[in-house]
Amino acid sequence: MLPVKSPKKKLLLMKGNVALAEAALHAGCRFYAGYPITPQNEIPEYMSRKMPSTGGTFIQAESELASINMVFGAAAAGIRAMTSSSGPGISLMQEGISFLAGAELPSVIVNIQRGGPGLGNITASQGDYFQAVKGGGHGDYRCMVYSPFNVQEMWDLTIRAFDKADQYRTPVVILGDGVIGQLMEPFSPVPYKPHMGQKLPDKDWVLTGCKKRAPRVIKTLYMGQGELESKNLALAEKYDVMRRHEVLYDTHYLNDAEMVVVAFGIAARISLSAIKELRAVGMKVGLFRPISLFPFPDKALSRIADRSKAIMVVEMNAGQMVDDVRLAVNGASSVLFYGRPGGVIFTPEDVSRKIRQAYKKHTR
Repeated sequence: MLPVKSPKKKLLLMKGNVALAEAALHAGCRFYAGYPITPQNEIPEYMSRKMPSTGGTFIQAESELASINMVFGAAAAGIRAMTSSSGPGISLMQEGISFLAGAELPSVIVNIQRGGPGLGNITASQGDYFQAVKGGGHGDYRCMVYSPFNVQEMWDLTIRAFDKADQYRTPVVILGDGVIGQLMEPFSPVPYKPHMGQKLPDKDWVLTGCKKRAPRVIKTLYMGQGELESKNLALAEKYDVMRRHEVLYDTHYLNDAEMVVVAFGIAARISLSAIKELRAVGMKVGLFRPISLFPFPDKALSRIADRSKAIMVVEMNAGQMVDDVRLAVNGASSVLFYGRPGGVIFTPEDVSRKIRQAYKKHTR
């Protein structure tokens, strides 16, 4: 199936994890290192079978710590590199992710979330929002973070992640979950082209030997007076550019919505089913879905809050994105929360019931 040559739209039936892995290969990923953990094991399994035919390298590392440092090495050599894991494994990678951000090395890190904390369980969760969006490791850094809603976005956002990683020289996190990863549904494998036809920057910083050029250095240790502060300020400026140009979100039924549900990933998908049922009985409820969790669409959400009576944040955790929503809303509207932690997957009926209760109270 690699490569997809025809520009004609066609549909494939794939599991989310498999679609993500194929998209990575299609986008030019030629190095993968990872370690098995449920519910993302289809990704390394697929990469191990398909990577040799692309001329790439697959390594099942001895640990997640080894995986992320192998990604560091491959990225430093200019190779499009990826790793994937789930909550506990991503925790072990945090030092390496901080090093990738500090060295400004493009890379893609996939987290198919499971219940936590600790080893938790193997069912879907959204408990790693803080970990992904707030940095996770040490130092002043951020990762660009995408949250797929369906198998189509597992494909689309993975391809986008590799381009944005190269454009900004940054780690990009795809924050999925066990439902989206294991879900099988049709999607259209859009042929790869650099995002919006843009020319990606030349990698004039890679370490490929210097017999015919001046030596280059990639490092994260800055001991000179003011060196590290300058580095951090440059990173902060880059993150501000992301905030101005890389915000992604989706909306449904907001034109007349008196209550707005804010949710990401599988929680948004479940919430949308509930909202459709409630709209059918005359309740004016809409959905605001952040696709980029960093940069967070705070300005767009603020504008919506100004004209809504209440906002309900729905997450499969004990309350994480709700903090960013409260900051964005800044008191312009009531912010409510409904969440189920520990790998509990709520149903559209659960969400519908909570919305009904809040709707009566806050929209009279």
